[in-house]
Amino acid sequence: MSSQHDPVTALSDVLARIEAARKAAIAPAPQTMLIAVTKTHDAERIMPVIEAGHRDFGENRVQEAQGKWPELKAQYPDIVLHLIGPLQTNKVRDAMALFDTIHSLDRPKLAEAILRESERIGRMPTLFVQVNTGEEEQKAGVAPRETEAFVELCRETLNLPIAGLMCVPPADEPPAPHFALLQKMARELGLPFLSMGMSGDFETAIRFGATHVRVGTSIFGER
Repeated sequence: MSSQHDPVTALSDVLARIEAARKAAIAPAPQTMLIAVTKTHDAERIMPVIEAGHRDFGENRVQEAQGKWPELKAQYPDIVLHLIGPLQTNKVRDAMALFDTIHSLDRPKLAEAILRESERIGRMPTLFVQVNTGEEEQKAGVAPRETEAFVELCRETLNLPIAGLMCVPPADEPPAPHFALLQKMARELGLPFLSMGMSGDFETAIRFGATHVRVGTSIFGER
């Protein structure tokens, strides 16, 4: 990693780009939250960004997050930690002990496990349903044609408070059609939040109403 890359300066730059994209958008979301993605980066690398006042952070893996975030959250109790990677049912207890928001709900078995654990601990994370907009076999997420039924199952049968939808467009396709699809689906389902857009495409996502953008490399640099 380049020693010249300063995460705090990069954070300011990303926040400025978010604001510029919001001003340029015809109908941006009322707010766009920046989730600073810290996967593969250690506490020493993250700490300057926390000390600069940022409070929303994202991790891909429960196990990696357990190695650094409990201590950081103890020091800074107002940190909001987002799980943005796939979640296995056997990791639900660990995930819900640490994460405030889960962006990757994508199957009934996982929804049921989250419900059981929330009843046990008396706390429910904010939940996003991950949609596999490109219907890629290797990627997690609900197929677009199955999303309405899955959201209905979560909300009506399990009484889970679904807050929004999340997607990760295929790497080799333009992201705009995927963001447009997710926006349309969220609107039809009456869901207020859209988690979409990463370092390479968050400005495009903001054009399509992203409420949460997940940016790692542009802040912390390559690992």
